[in-house]
Amino acid sequence: MKKFLALLLAGTMTLSLCACGSATQTASTDNAVAADTSSEVQADASEDTAADASGEALDIKVGFICLHDENSTYDLNFINGAKEACAKLGIEPIIKTNIPEGQECYDAACELADAGCSFIFADSFGHEDYMIEAAKEYPEIQFSHATGTKAHTENLANYHNAFASIYEGRYLAGIVAGMKLNEMIDAGTITADQAKIGYVGAFTYAEVISGYTSFFLGARSVCPTATMEVTFTGSWYDETAEKEGATKLIQDGCVLISQHADSMGAPTACENAGVPDVSYNGSTKAACPNTFLVSSRINWAPYFEYAITATAKGEAYDTDWTGTIATDSVCLTELGDSVAEGTQEAIDAAKAKIQDGSLHVFDTTTFTVEGKPLDSYMADVDTDPAYEGDHEVVTDGYFNESGEGFRSAPYFDLQIDGISLLDTAF
Repeated sequence: MKKFLALLLAGTMTLSLCACGSATQTASTDNAVAADTSSEVQADASEDTAADASGEALDIKVGFICLHDENSTYDLNFINGAKEACAKLGIEPIIKTNIPEGQECYDAACELADAGCSFIFADSFGHEDYMIEAAKEYPEIQFSHATGTKAHTENLANYHNAFASIYEGRYLAGIVAGMKLNEMIDAGTITADQAKIGYVGAFTYAEVISGYTSFFLGARSVCPTATMEVTFTGSWYDETAEKEGATKLIQDGCVLISQHADSMGAPTACENAGVPDVSYNGSTKAACPNTFLVSSRINWAPYFEYAITATAKGEAYDTDWTGTIATDSVCLTELGDSVAEGTQEAIDAAKAKIQDGSLHVFDTTTFTVEGKPLDSYMADVDTDPAYEGDHEVVTDGYFNESGEGFRSAPYFDLQIDGISLLDTAF
């Protein structure tokens, strides 16, 4: 079976799958600020006293480190989550944006620590080693990191990883796509064997593979003839490359597009071509009203509220935390105007089965690898330098993806049948 290296990054409204908070989110068409330019929203020290749900007074200052800024849908999702949680707690976050995945992250973390922050969070996979370095430098401060893999092996009392079971949200978004494909087949717009999905991914990392595979399985659960082509850009945020990737897929016969990349490139290409689109990390309905179907995202507000409150109270909290649909951490946006009839009912039915445990996204009876069923797999959960498998993750008839007792960040890195890759250079 073909295996891809299990690096990862996270790689996240109106009517939604779950209660995703009050902060709304709209993707921007602007270009991101250059990555070596840092901006900061400074908290007012007079507002550092917060209150938790019980009304007990909290005294804390918190800081956030973002790879890009609000122009990236990925970073905007974190920024909105941080602002929502802090507003509920009655504090103002200090947010540092455009912090590269290098020594700049360590420097930013130290600046936040020296500014009095007791809880410091970073949002990009490549930030992790620098956050660990800062955690060792400041043992009295709690550091947390999204999409990371090392908290459960570093064994630092003040270093944490967090993620969510977003593969479940992507599966549900895939159902929306599959319903649209069925509508197109029924209308005679395409034939059943033309139900080809295109997917714009950033890198061949485990999180991206897990995401496009779960999306595909959701689509194929309602449209059995669906296939998928995936192209990669080699960047988390490159509007030109993402637009070109989507255009290439459309020209190659893909009749519906989705993505794991952070700009408006792919949705814009779809709107221009009149091709249905499933976006990520926020609704693109306003910018792409004719083609937007739905978007999935991680809602970070519940984790931030949980971790900040625990930090303020001096309480221990999860070393490796996984949000779920039940914690309002996995969300779908409102549906677009052009979804197929019966789509919401199909989402609701699948969601109920996920929640009661009767549906597992990576049920091994629903896919094959190189023509064979998957009955065993040693995943690289502990992320050693050789990327060797160290945990058996196929149990009870399904692949136990993140949140099943191993680690929060995805490690599904298999290439299943029905999905073809246009390139694997990234």
